[in-house]
Amino acid sequence: MSAPMIAWVPLVNRIHRYLTTSTYSAQSIDIPSAEIHDVETAPEKRPRTLKHLIRANHVNHSIIYHNLQYHNHMPHLLGSAYLLGADVNQLQKIYDEEAKELEEWEDSPAEISDADWRDFLGDKRYQRAFVDFFEDELALKFGYDWKRVAEEYLFSGKEPLINGVVAGLGHPLIHLGYAYELSSKELAMEALAMASSSYNYMHKYLDSPSYTKPSAYSTSSPLEILHKIADDTRFDGLFNERGDGNIEILFKNHEDLVLEHWNAWKIDEPNKQFQDSQEAAVALLVRTVQPGTHGYDFFMVHLLTSSHAVRTLIPLIPKRFHISLVRQWWLLTIAVYIAQLRPKIDDDIEEKPMKQWNYVDDKAVNGPWATDAHFVKALRAMKVAAFTWGDVHERYLSAAVKFADDFEGWTGFGPTDNSN
Repeated sequence: MSAPMIAWVPLVNRIHRYLTTSTYSAQSIDIPSAEIHDVETAPEKRPRTLKHLIRANHVNHSIIYHNLQYHNHMPHLLGSAYLLGADVNQLQKIYDEEAKELEEWEDSPAEISDADWRDFLGDKRYQRAFVDFFEDELALKFGYDWKRVAEEYLFSGKEPLINGVVAGLGHPLIHLGYAYELSSKELAMEALAMASSSYNYMHKYLDSPSYTKPSAYSTSSPLEILHKIADDTRFDGLFNERGDGNIEILFKNHEDLVLEHWNAWKIDEPNKQFQDSQEAAVALLVRTVQPGTHGYDFFMVHLLTSSHAVRTLIPLIPKRFHISLVRQWWLLTIAVYIAQLRPKIDDDIEEKPMKQWNYVDDKAVNGPWATDAHFVKALRAMKVAAFTWGDVHERYLSAAVKFADDFEGWTGFGPTDNSN
């Protein structure tokens, strides 16, 4: 390449980034809102029970526990079971079982104010202080309108908090989804605190347009990219064992490889590409499990449940964040897939279901795994996806029935895993 042509390369790259990021912020995904269940005001006993249990958890249990390694899933399990039809007694049983392993709040080292709250981002010791701060804002500045608090802290500024909600294996994103779906101010304040406490390096890839750049290839299919990652020998031997501890090492030492595949996803039909991403999330959980092994990966399920959260949030948040939120999920998906040693996604595993969604609902609420938060959330995520996109070929139903019948516990843990 001649010297004059080389001089143009930085300019061309800057123009590409500008056009790409500008296009993404101008794009939006047009899907109807999921049904919002306002448990705050519903008069019936079942939603009142859910409201009381969510508040009890909010008061009594920290959002991060076990040496600040595990996340409190109580609201996710309660909310999913409730939305699948659990009765009052079943909700109470879930609360009693889940509460056994949770921990009480501990005081933070100091209080947080609106002048310094960003100084404490990413410090889990301040989880209680973040909850107190956001609740003070709710009461004193925003007239108890939790959505205004969310708008102020999630969607404003040069580095909006929404761009970091996949930190902590997507738990802040999942929590935020349930806050909106159940219209719960307690869950909203917890989600903001969880996003703040878990904040890490992941946000920079959305905050800065410099990371969005031309890739060596492009495709509109996320599954095609996952197959390419599986076949990419540059990832061979990077890790000896599976586990989420691999993710930070991956970004530290091989960021360029991750971004190459991340940027390969061409989003020119946002609705179709988001649908494809949800199908990929189901495939990662169900179609990476070889028959007879029951080897459902604990980290893959987070990709499905966080995709469900994206589906919940998209119709309810500013349109300029639609594509960036989906791309944020996609970045987490690539990282987890590589960290879990790129298991083969079998395109041939597909069985016609002999059962219907009422069977899946019953397995979630009454089956032996009814108190496993990730099991119940995964089944509901597949059901909502089926009803969002239509399930003419019953692929979502097939995946849900297979998972419901075949599940025997979670696998995929490494020796140092600490994500719950």
